[in-house]
Amino acid sequence: MLSSKCLVTGGAGFIGSHLVTKLLGAGHQVVCLDNFDDYYDVSLKKANIRQFLSDPDFTLVHGDILDRKVLESCVSGADHIFHLAARPGVRASIEDPIRAQEVNATGTLMVLEMARKKDVKKVIFASSSSVYGTAARLPLAETDPTNPLSPYAASKLCAENYCEIYRSIYGLDTVSLRYFTVFGPRMRPDLAISIFTRSALAGGDIVIFGNGGKSRDFTYIDNVVDANIRAMDRGSGIYNIGGRQGITIGELAKAIVEMTGSPSRIKFKEDAAGDMEHTLADITKAKDELGYRPSIGIMEGLERYIDYVKEEQRHADTKMAVAYTV
Repeated sequence: MLSSKCLVTGGAGFIGSHLVTKLLGAGHQVVCLDNFDDYYDVSLKKANIRQFLSDPDFTLVHGDILDRKVLESCVSGADHIFHLAARPGVRASIEDPIRAQEVNATGTLMVLEMARKKDVKKVIFASSSSVYGTAARLPLAETDPTNPLSPYAASKLCAENYCEIYRSIYGLDTVSLRYFTVFGPRMRPDLAISIFTRSALAGGDIVIFGNGGKSRDFTYIDNVVDANIRAMDRGSGIYNIGGRQGITIGELAKAIVEMTGSPSRIKFKEDAAGDMEHTLADITKAKDELGYRPSIGIMEGLERYIDYVKEEQRHADTKMAVAYTV
């Protein structure tokens, strides 16, 4: 693949920063546009991109996709746009649905319109398996009905529709990747695997919303990044990006307890509104058209993530010890 100038919106986040690593390693120029939203600790996002700041092929723009002038500056000259900037969180969207709509739907529309005006080759949009809602059957295929259960899911589906409209009416090449519960190093601290792992390592209770019977197709970060890279010069339209393995939340918690050798107890509390019961991706289309094949499964991914958190905690303990002795 020839060197490309890539804009990564939300590039300081979990998935975005891993994608930036891969793009720079492949010789591409990268502009990272991020507003460093305080949905979670901003220092974590700053740490995600610290390694790139001295790279001459990396440019950081602290700005918002809803700011037309900033967006125009970032899109100008870009060959590919990886649009990951979003207002995340099902529960957060229930509390503030307007914000979810503004960022996820209107923000995507603004990115697409600017891409059209600036002759961008392709826009690769980060969508979500949450657009399916209640599953009539598993695994879920791209042709299955969509029935969002939260404002977050509705905003992602709206953004997908805009991508399809710009592809069919304006001829702007777009791909929407429906991610199925992505996890791995640098993942958001409010997600289940992060919470369960840190609770287990600390020996605290692991709390599950509901009875633990909900299931998810957890997808390791390396698989998702690979799908994005493949989508640069392949495919068009909507694709499921999953790990091909379903596991219940109860089974997930038990696996983390066993892997960490933790004395943690698993407890249950009242279920939360807006969550899907089950997800499992049919990735046939992504396999056939993108060449996507997830190489890291849930258990290997969990082992890698647990090792990452342990190393992170060792590093933090070392820094504290040095500070204490100075």
